[in-house]
Amino acid sequence: MNSKAIRKAFLDFFISKQHTIVDSAPMVVKNDPTLMFTNAGMNQFKDIFLGNEPAKSTRVADTQKCLRVSGKHNDLEEVGHDTYHHTMFEMLGNWSFGDYFKTEAIDWAWEFLHDKMGIPADRMYATVFEGSKDDKLDLDEEAKNLWLKHLPADRVLHGNKKDNFWEMGDTGPCGPCSEIHVDLRDDDQRALIPGAELVNKDNPLVIEIWNLVFIQFNRKADGRLEDLPAKHVDTGMGFERLCMVLQGKKSNYDTDVFQTIIGEIAALCGIQYGDNEKSDIAMRVIADHLRAISFAIADGQLPSNNKAGYVIRRILRRAVRYGYTFLNFREAFIYKLVEALKNNMGDAFAELGAQQQLIEKVIKEEEESFLRTLSTGIKLLDELIGKAKADQKTVIAGKDVFTLYDTYGFPLDLTQLIARENGMSVDEKGFDIEMAEQKNRSRSAAQQETDDWVELMRVDATEFLGYDRLQADVRIVRYRKVTQKKKAYYQLVFDQTPFYGESGGQVGDCGYIEAKGVKTPVFDTQKENNLIVHLVERLPEDPERTFQAVVDANRRQQIANNHTATHLLHAALREVLGTHVEQKGSLVNADHLRFDFSHFQKVSDEELQQVEQLVNEKIRRNAALEESRAVPMDQAKELGAMMLFGEKYGDKVRVIKFGESVELCGGTHAQATGQIGMLKIVSESAVAAGIRRIEAITAARAEKYVNDQLDLLKQIKDALKGSSDVLAGVSALMQQNNELSKQIEGFQREGLKIVKSNLKSKVLMERGVNIIAAKVDLDNAALIKDLAFQLKAEVDDLFLVVGAEVAGKPLLTVMISDKLVAEKGLHAGKIIREAAREMKGGGGGQPFYATAGGKDVAGLQAAIDKACSFLN
Repeated sequence: MNSKAIRKAFLDFFISKQHTIVDSAPMVVKNDPTLMFTNAGMNQFKDIFLGNEPAKSTRVADTQKCLRVSGKHNDLEEVGHDTYHHTMFEMLGNWSFGDYFKTEAIDWAWEFLHDKMGIPADRMYATVFEGSKDDKLDLDEEAKNLWLKHLPADRVLHGNKKDNFWEMGDTGPCGPCSEIHVDLRDDDQRALIPGAELVNKDNPLVIEIWNLVFIQFNRKADGRLEDLPAKHVDTGMGFERLCMVLQGKKSNYDTDVFQTIIGEIAALCGIQYGDNEKSDIAMRVIADHLRAISFAIADGQLPSNNKAGYVIRRILRRAVRYGYTFLNFREAFIYKLVEALKNNMGDAFAELGAQQQLIEKVIKEEEESFLRTLSTGIKLLDELIGKAKADQKTVIAGKDVFTLYDTYGFPLDLTQLIARENGMSVDEKGFDIEMAEQKNRSRSAAQQETDDWVELMRVDATEFLGYDRLQADVRIVRYRKVTQKKKAYYQLVFDQTPFYGESGGQVGDCGYIEAKGVKTPVFDTQKENNLIVHLVERLPEDPERTFQAVVDANRRQQIANNHTATHLLHAALREVLGTHVEQKGSLVNADHLRFDFSHFQKVSDEELQQVEQLVNEKIRRNAALEESRAVPMDQAKELGAMMLFGEKYGDKVRVIKFGESVELCGGTHAQATGQIGMLKIVSESAVAAGIRRIEAITAARAEKYVNDQLDLLKQIKDALKGSSDVLAGVSALMQQNNELSKQIEGFQREGLKIVKSNLKSKVLMERGVNIIAAKVDLDNAALIKDLAFQLKAEVDDLFLVVGAEVAGKPLLTVMISDKLVAEKGLHAGKIIREAAREMKGGGGGQPFYATAGGKDVAGLQAAIDKACSFLN
C-alpha cells in the first residue's frame, strides 16, 4: 500500500467504529502559552482533558501534523542519521472522551494492525504498566489480560513509569499506557536475540508504532492521584513508521513518504541516493526539514529571529548547510522541492497546494539570504577548527562559537554538528556565558511565576455573551495569582462573560467588575487555551459573590470598527491585487489596525489609492452586519466565506458578512459599516518574503490625520511666502539645497585627502600590525566611513581607531584588516562595544568594521585608548 492508501485505511477503519473524523489542527499553536508547536495528536483536545470545554463528539479520529524540535521532545540531532526520527511527522490517533475504554482500544488496535493491515502476530509485542509504589498503583492487569487474548505471555511485557505512564504535565489528567512494538529484523537476527529483549532499547528495527493511553487519573499539585469522573482514551501512532512496516522497509526514509522528495534532491544535485553515507544523510535531513518548514509557513509561521519563527529559521538553515557541504549546492534549491511535497501530501493537506507560491517564495528568499553568509561562516569555522587542532585542542572556545552565532547567524547546533564531523566539541558553557551577557545587555521582561488555580465552582466552559451584551452578572469559577517583575496580578475565569479575550488579532476588552459598590478594574482579557482569562491588579474581597461585569463600551466600539475595517480592506485588496491575497496576520485595537497579507511585490501608490477608495465606498454604503452563528462548515463554504489556513475551525462556525465581504470570524464588529466613518492607509511595507503589511486608521483618528496633513501643507505654503504653487516652491528649494550640498561635499573631500595623508604619516608598526589611532576634524559620519575604507585599502595589516565630534556628539570608528580578524581573532564590533562605554555610548558592527556613538565628547580619547588596548 502507498502512504495515501494507508492513511485512508486508518481513517476508514475508525469511521466503521462510529468515530468522527476531524481535521488536523494547525502545526503552529495559538492561545497556548505552554506550546509553540503542536507536538502530539492530543494537543487540540487538551481543553477536553482539562475539563475546560465539553467534547462535541465522544469518539474522534484524525491524522495530526506535529513538530518536535525543542524541549524534552527534541529529536533534531537524530533526524536523518537514524531511520525513524523526524522533525515534522504525522500522528494517527483515535480518542474516546468518556465513551469506550481499554477493551475497545486494545481490541481495535489489534484488529487494525493484524486483521486489516496484515502485520504478522509473531512480530508484535505489547507493553503494559508494571505499577508504581510511589503512586500506590499495581500492575495494569486489565490491559495485560486484554492483550493475552491476542498475544502469548512472552510478548506481553511489563513497562516502567517512564515508558508506560503518560502525564500531560506536573499536574492534570494522566494514566497508564500500552505500547505496541513491531520487530522488523530478518529471521536470522530474530533467532539469535528475542525481540522482547530489544523493546524500548533504541533498536532501529524493534520500534514502537502505537501508544494507547488510558487517562483515568488526575494528578494533584501535592502529587496525589485521584480518579477522574470520566475515563478517556488517547492513542497516537507514527504514520511514517506504520508506512515503513506495511511497505516492508527498514527505514522511514525508504518509504514513498520520503522517496519522492529524495528522488528530486538526487536529480537536482546529480548524486545517486545510496552511493555515499554522508550525502544520503544530507538528503534525508533535507527531505525531513522541507516538510517541517513548508507546513509551518502554510500555517502562518514565517522564519524570523524570535520564538517559533527562529525555530523554523534554524531548521531551514540546517537543511541549507547540509546541501551546501555534502551535495555541493551553491544556489537556492530547497524551494524547488515544494512541488514534490505537494504532490505527495497535498491530497490530505490542502494548504500545501493553496499556499505553494508563498511557501516557495519564503523558502527561496531565506535560502539566498543564508547562502550569502554561509560560505564566510564555514571558512571561519574551518579556521577555528584548524587552529584548535594545531594547538592539540578538541574543544572550540565558546566565545568563538558565539561570534559565529551573533555575527554570521550560525545556530549553536549547526556549529556543534560541523565540529562533531571533525571529531571536536564545543564549549557550550562558554557560549552560554556569552549569550547570557548579551541578554543582560538587552534584558526583556522578567520571567513570571504562576500559582495553581483555585477552583471555586465547576462549569464546563465560560459562556461568551459579548456579541450581544456589554454587561452581565458573573461568578468567578477559578482564579490564580501571577507574579511578573515583582508585581502581582490575578487571572479570573467567570461562568459567563461579556469580555472578549484577545484572539484572532483583536485585543482583549477592558472594563471592571463590581459588587456592593466596589469596582475592580479589568485591565486586559486574554485567551489561554480555550479559557477566557480576565486580568485584574487585585483580587476582590469575596471572590465567591456575584459580580456585575461591565465592558468599556467606547473602547469596544473603536475596536469593533477597526475589526470590520480589516474585513473591508481584505476584500478590497483581493479586488485590486487579485484573489491570491490572503490574510497572514492582523492587529486590531482601539487606535489603529494592522493587516498582513500575501502578495509578491510592493503595492503601488495607485493601487493603495484604489484600495482605500473601495473601502471608503463600502463604508459610505452603510452595509449592515449580517451575522450567522453556529453555521455548519459545509454551509459556510457554500456562502463563499473566506477560510484562513493556519486557523482551526470547529464543525459550527460564525459567519460575518458586510456586502460582498464574507469571512469566518469570532471577533466583534460594527453594526453597520457607516460607524467606521472613514479609513486612511498610513503605511505599506514588507514583512517577509511574499508578505506585505498595511497600517491604517479609522473614524476620528483618520479625520485628525487628514486635518494634520492639511495644516502641515498650509504651514509649508506660509513658509514659502504664500506661493500658490507649493510643489514648485519646494522643488526650487530642494534644488538649491542640493547645489549647496555638492559644493560643501567638494570642500569636505578636499579636506578628507589632507586628513588621510596626515593619518598615514602617523602609522605605528607594532608586532606586525599597522596602528592608526587619532582624533580627526571631520563633522560628517559618511566621510569618516569613507576615510576608514580608503585606509583599509591602502594600508596592509591595519588596526584603525578614529574619533570625531559629529553634530556635537562623539563618534568612534574601528576598522581592522581581514587578515588580522582571521589570524588574531579581533572583532571590531566587540571592541567598540567596550570602548564606547568610556564616552557613555554604545554601538556595534562586523568583525572588520564598527561604529559607536555616545553622549560624552570628553571621553573620546579614553574610548580610543580603550580600543587600542585590545591589541595587548
